[in-house]
Amino acid sequence: MFTAYVAVAVTTAASNIAAAIVDFARAEWILGNMSKYGVPHSWIYPLGVAKAAGALGLLVGIAVPAIGIAAATGLLLYFAGAVFTVARARWYSHLPYPALFLLLAAGSLTLQLTTL
Repeated sequence: MFTAYVAVAVTTAASNIAAAIVDFARAEWILGNMSKYGVPHSWIYPLGVAKAAGALGLLVGIAVPAIGIAAATGLLLYFAGAVFTVARARWYSHLPYPALFLLLAAGSLTLQLTTL
């Protein structure tokens, strides 16, 4: 089970690092989506930091389980909020993107808890 956790945690971390990099680069399509969802552009850096911190926490969590649990929980809450924000804005065609990240975070948390 630990091997499955490592695989899912590394995949989740890599995905969130990539998403954070796109946020830090202020990609035009991200800013456009933020406008559609009603999220201020000034939030892009803090949101990128949250993704990067969660990703790094997942990687550290491989060696220190408490940090992995905290990171996975944080990412789970972050992406639950993202799904809610997209749904509230009625951009239902965009829901699969944050939902995939939400599922990865949930998988990381579930597998981490089963390896204790």
